[in-house]
Amino acid sequence: MPAPSHLSSLVRTLVLGAVLAAAHVQASEPKAAPAENAKSAKAAKAATPEEAKAAKGTVKPAPAAEEAKTAKGAVKPAAALEEAKPGKAAARPAEQTEAARLEDLGAKIAEKLARAKAPDGGSPGALVIRVKSDRHAATGHGGGSHAFAPVRSALQPELHALVLASSQREAARSATAAAGAPAGPGHGDSHAAHWTYTGEGGPQNWARLKPEFAKCAEGARQSPINIRGGIKVDLDPIAFEYRPSAFSVIDNGHTVQVNVDSGNAITVMGRRYELVQFHFHRPAEERVDGRVYDMVAHLVHKDPDGRLAVIAVLMDRGQAHPMIQTVWNNLPLERGEEIGASTQINLAALLPAGRTYYTYMGSLTTPPCSEGVLWMVMKEPVQVSSEQIAIFSRLYPMNARPLQAMGGRLIKESN
Repeated sequence: MPAPSHLSSLVRTLVLGAVLAAAHVQASEPKAAPAENAKSAKAAKAATPEEAKAAKGTVKPAPAAEEAKTAKGAVKPAAALEEAKPGKAAARPAEQTEAARLEDLGAKIAEKLARAKAPDGGSPGALVIRVKSDRHAATGHGGGSHAFAPVRSALQPELHALVLASSQREAARSATAAAGAPAGPGHGDSHAAHWTYTGEGGPQNWARLKPEFAKCAEGARQSPINIRGGIKVDLDPIAFEYRPSAFSVIDNGHTVQVNVDSGNAITVMGRRYELVQFHFHRPAEERVDGRVYDMVAHLVHKDPDGRLAVIAVLMDRGQAHPMIQTVWNNLPLERGEEIGASTQINLAALLPAGRTYYTYMGSLTTPPCSEGVLWMVMKEPVQVSSEQIAIFSRLYPMNARPLQAMGGRLIKESN
């Protein structure tokens, strides 16, 4: 995108070139005798169109001007306007050459500026050129300026319309191309709101990317946390209703996500939550008494009222996990592409043998960082092999949100 100073330079160069070209064209035209000019001006002022036709003999019809009107939004060529005026000669080849040159120049400038943001906040696809009139020249003072001013004032609207039309055509082509392109991966709905785990789009800036992400900075019950100091109680066991199901895998730009057919659910504290999807983080976002695990799987559930419950299954380096390998076998080749697997998956195989857990209230660990999420972190980790960890690391070496403040929350854990 050209800098504002470069934009001003381009516009000044374009206007200066147009002015010089117009002066050259005007200088090449033979000047009418003063008597002829006075006579034509007097006839044009006093006579009606019929009287002028009778007095001057023949007046060129204006079919070219009428044809120019038929094209909606078309710009009237300067030659057609000259033909419609009595006593004017047809456009010379030199004028046509200059017009073609200006059109080519305008198209090139418009192409460079089509995506540039207008300084005053206007449309980035429009370039408006304003040429100030020279009052001294318009009044006829000075020999060269008298002949130059009418050409410049006549050329200004032509040049403005020419560049504006070219600019708008280029902007339309760019918009069409953008509309036909596939949407970028991830949860953000625009490039400006695309969040990441590092750099300018990282967790420290999530709240600034969109107003909807404000909770990422302002929330009082955010996740993940370092789980410690929980009170041991007899928690209700989680009733898992997992069964073999069809599934699909997508690399959404933030993690590897697995979408599972309906029919899988959990029931806890008297409420039933349907499984929506599960995904992975490396390293595990949750810590237990400060310990960092190699990975974690988050199984996201939702109840009929839209409330969320997440089961976190911690992963330690060890033996290969058959169900994790099934997911890796169905990784898509392209980011953003969802691949339906030809086999089924049984999520019960992902769970550890021991079903005790920690629980607390928190939030989503990704934007918009919505709170009111019921978290249940399984106390016993499962094992995955170094090779399986390496496969995920090739895609996402680090996709974990930093730890969040406890904020006086109560943590409970199973006896």
